[in-house]
Amino acid sequence: MANHAHNPVLAELRERIEQLEGGARRARQVLPFGVTEVDRSLPGGGLAFGALHEIAGGGGGTVDGAAAALFVAGVAARAGGKVLWCMARPDLFFPAVTQAGLPPDRVVFCESDREEQVLDAIEQGLSFRGLAVVVGELVRLPMTASRRLQLAAEKTGAMGIVLRRWRRQNEASDYGQPTASTTRWRISTLPSQRLPVAGVGRARWLAELMRVKAGECAEFEIGAPDAKGRICLLPTAIDRADQTARRRSLAG
Repeated sequence: MANHAHNPVLAELRERIEQLEGGARRARQVLPFGVTEVDRSLPGGGLAFGALHEIAGGGGGTVDGAAAALFVAGVAARAGGKVLWCMARPDLFFPAVTQAGLPPDRVVFCESDREEQVLDAIEQGLSFRGLAVVVGELVRLPMTASRRLQLAAEKTGAMGIVLRRWRRQNEASDYGQPTASTTRWRISTLPSQRLPVAGVGRARWLAELMRVKAGECAEFEIGAPDAKGRICLLPTAIDRADQTARRRSLAG
């Protein structure tokens, strides 16, 4: 009988099978938001690892773009592990990112003045085992490129996030084009949460889940990430009106 104990071909085959099975297990893992209404809109109850996600500001302005970046920072903060952040414009205000729960010692920055090189850096980062999240700032994301990023994320189990940023308002129309991303989000700023005393309340955003594989679109009014990257669900204007009406009826 042949001795298979030290057969290099079988050993290599076992290693490849373990890698494939390990990648499949990681791909099935998700990162819950910890908000029931949001998590139940996502297959598996959270943002999938081993997958690509797109996030953009609700408009072409700086304020919505900054809100989208902080939303991404909150996700990366809760994911744990090292984060690679690829960008073409070195204008990320890191003190705000730190307030969203992502400390500087967990982030490796990759800067380039060409978007093609940023795209290559994202793909290489997703192909490298050892990163929890790879964030890349892009204006455009062609279907072919998004498929490469999705496949790279599936192989390593890392979470890929493309933060879409526009230099001009007309570039925002590209966000409606199809890609291979698992989810697509749009973050818009709203008036901050009211306080019972004078002051500025928690930043309030409209988070639109515009696309999700094997799920349905939804939108939520949320509070910005806290120091641990956690968002919260805030009452909508309709909810507040209902609460006011109930209080008045009880008082009457």
